Amino acid sequence: MEERKIRVAITHGDTNGIGYEVILKAFEDPGMLELCTPIIYGSPKAATYHRNTLHLETPFSVISKAEDARDGRLNLLAAFEEEVKVELGTPTPESAEAARKALQRAKEDLKAGAYDVLVQAPVVASNTPDREDRSLLVMFSDDIRIALATNRLPIKEVAQSITQDSIVAKGKLFHTCLKRDFRIQNPRIAVLALNPQPGTEEKDIIAPAIASLEQAGIQAYGPFVADDFFGNAYQNDFDGILAMYDDQGNVPFKTLATEYGVKTKTGFPFIITTPDHGPAFDIAGQGIADPASLRHAVYAAIDFFRNRADYDEPLANPLPKLFHEKREDGDKARFAQKKPFPPKASETDNSNPPAPES
Repeated sequence: MEERKIRVAITHGDTNGIGYEVILKAFEDPGMLELCTPIIYGSPKAATYHRNTLHLETPFSVISKAEDARDGRLNLLAAFEEEVKVELGTPTPESAEAARKALQRAKEDLKAGAYDVLVQAPVVASNTPDREDRSLLVMFSDDIRIALATNRLPIKEVAQSITQDSIVAKGKLFHTCLKRDFRIQNPRIAVLALNPQPGTEEKDIIAPAIASLEQAGIQAYGPFVADDFFGNAYQNDFDGILAMYDDQGNVPFKTLATEYGVKTKTGFPFIITTPDHGPAFDIAGQGIADPASLRHAVYAAIDFFRNRADYDEPLANPLPKLFHEKREDGDKARFAQKKPFPPKASETDNSNPPAPES
């Protein structure tokens, strides 16, 4: 692969939130410009307003199209012509529209190949449920990766939306993401149960889905009751965790990912990452927003781009496998569950069920 700086597009997010603050703070460090060529999709006037209000000194150069971006500088592309009234800390239809326009322009340029990867600064989360979403939301930090089998669904709709086929499809997407983006050679995936005690969904849907994933050569285990799983730190024995719904994945993730959090949606031909936090209107304009998650979203996008290139190159001309590795059988036996789902700690004589060996 040709050695060159990766072009990273960054949308400005909601203009009344902390988007510009975390972007400008992240690129205060000149070392960031050694890693990539950043292109902010936004409004020069809004960016200047934020920079002056926050007393930041991060310089940027205004450009009109992505092709004009230059290495060694923070490029700001004027994504739309209209002026934006900035009202820090107050979500308005105008600020949301500015975020939408910047993202729309960035997506158009992404499809045209004007840059390599996209990082989205925070916006107000959509209230539209993903009932037929064929992508997969993955949240990750240094030591944990959690994917959501359903996303933004009301609790009353979660059970009816979980099917054997959907779990198999999400499990395969997660497996590919772990191998291709994170470059984990033989990932182990824990699948959480839906209910606090094993029920119909676990027996008739989730357990058969796990069996189907196993037949497809994927190391999938469970279903694990969520409170026992995290309460006993079983997450340390797995490369990824597939949760059934938002709170089941988000609550432990935000508890365990204390330094930073990043989200990505896999299943697309493009790489898109975003910080795992919202516009934080309550602290906008105060100069106290932490840029760590935005910075790591940039790092991750760059890593994914390189990892995919390394992963895809040998697959273009694969060599036949000439031997069988014993560890392929050994790992499966080592993490196999003797029961379709682990018992709750309260239902056993021993307060802590045995954890899989690491």
